[in-house]
Amino acid sequence: MNCTENYTLTIIVPVYNEEENIRYVKERVGAYLPVCPVSACVLFVDDGSSDRSLERIREVCEETPHFYYVALRKNSGLSGALKAGIDCAGSRYIGYIDADMQTDVRDFDLLLPYIHDYPLVMGIRACRKDPPFKRVQSRVANSFRRLITHDRATDIGCPLKIMWTDYARRIPFFSGMHRFLPALIGLQEGGCFREVAVRHYPRKAGISKYHFWNRSVSPLIDCFVFRWMKCRFINYKVSETNVVDDGI
Repeated sequence: MNCTENYTLTIIVPVYNEEENIRYVKERVGAYLPVCPVSACVLFVDDGSSDRSLERIREVCEETPHFYYVALRKNSGLSGALKAGIDCAGSRYIGYIDADMQTDVRDFDLLLPYIHDYPLVMGIRACRKDPPFKRVQSRVANSFRRLITHDRATDIGCPLKIMWTDYARRIPFFSGMHRFLPALIGLQEGGCFREVAVRHYPRKAGISKYHFWNRSVSPLIDCFVFRWMKCRFINYKVSETNVVDDGI
């Protein structure tokens, strides 16, 4: 049995070389689970870390109830780690937060009231604590993405989101997919999203995995990949079938 099926919400925490932050994640997220408005668990996805992140993840999962993990054989990038988490989660809803804890896990309380009406609820980082150059890069990339996708999302890079699991599993996945969640959700019938302002903090430990290329150039390239994929996206609904026998 998939242990995550016992919960309403699975909080996916992608990890790549974040050994210094794993204990902090345990402290913050572990304290939140008992007071979360819905039954929730944590699913670490170690994305082929080359440091001691996986060792630390194993330790905190042994020590803490409702903590689970998946380890990927090699680094697949954030989109690959998210897909692995979505594929493994058996709960009704899927949450996502980064292991750097620059967003506050308690702000899931701000997103959850809207999840019944929106397949995707995502945070907007209020008063961002990133360096000015990083904010400028993000602003340019977001503007170009909106020009291509018309998704109207304000802050696609905010690592605090909740999705309906059935919608998330129908998302066409590709490298860079995590940048287009509102647009990809919108390809499905009834797909819509809601944005909510959340808190943002400076990174406490570890090193950011983002640089000029994967924050600016790569997202621009991915916009054209999304445009190509959108024109070929297959979205069907079955009108009739005799495959299911209700008598069995």
